[in-house]
Amino acid sequence: MAAKKPVKKQPAKVKPKTQKRSLRRRVAIFFLKLCLWLFGLSIVSVVIFKFVPVPFTPLMITRALEQREAGKEMTCSHDWVPLEDISMNLQKAVIASEDGNFLRHNGFDFKALANAYESNQKGKKLKGGSTISQQTAKNVFLWQGRSYLRKGLEAYFTVLIELIWGKERIMEVYLNSIEMGDGVYGAQAASEHWYNKDAKDLTKYEAAGVAAILPNPRKFKASNSSSYTSRRKDKIVRVMRHIGKIDYDSKK
Repeated sequence: MAAKKPVKKQPAKVKPKTQKRSLRRRVAIFFLKLCLWLFGLSIVSVVIFKFVPVPFTPLMITRALEQREAGKEMTCSHDWVPLEDISMNLQKAVIASEDGNFLRHNGFDFKALANAYESNQKGKKLKGGSTISQQTAKNVFLWQGRSYLRKGLEAYFTVLIELIWGKERIMEVYLNSIEMGDGVYGAQAASEHWYNKDAKDLTKYEAAGVAAILPNPRKFKASNSSSYTSRRKDKIVRVMRHIGKIDYDSKK
């Protein structure tokens, strides 16, 4: 009598619900790994730029593409110089015009934010409450525009640069990266463009001229200015007199 062959058991079919749970788990793991990679990359980039000059910013790329689309020549004037080669007048001027509490806050000026919000709610001309630290974080690491995602990332990078860079490095990167004219970025390029001199040689009024155009550097002119810009210069110079000596190593 022939022996019966063993019957092979068919593998159990995976239930649809189990498949869905497995897919969700893989997707969750993927996004978790992605977040960890982005977190690590952000830390590494901030540490690197604590010591290495920032070669270019997202805004520089955006402006170059805009020039190309408009049929213009793509220009980007940007010369990095150490902070000691940037006039103290310009350092005081941007504090006077952009962030009066720069040396005192930890990256965010909540009083300025509240005042800006109240002014905007009253229907007045839109104002921003961003500090120099926030502007630096946005200029170096992020794109332009208004969204909750970008603002959240801006806050995150602001905390990082305050902790890792400190005030002196933030000011150095800010003054070397910010837009100071059409296709002009940083203090040295701006000084040459507007006044035909080095950034270390700027006078109080010249420094105030550069600071006065920061709200819209492609519209306003630091030299041969309009009456509006000239009034802003005069106001900035008056505020500069009350700033005193800048000490980046201690908060007042």
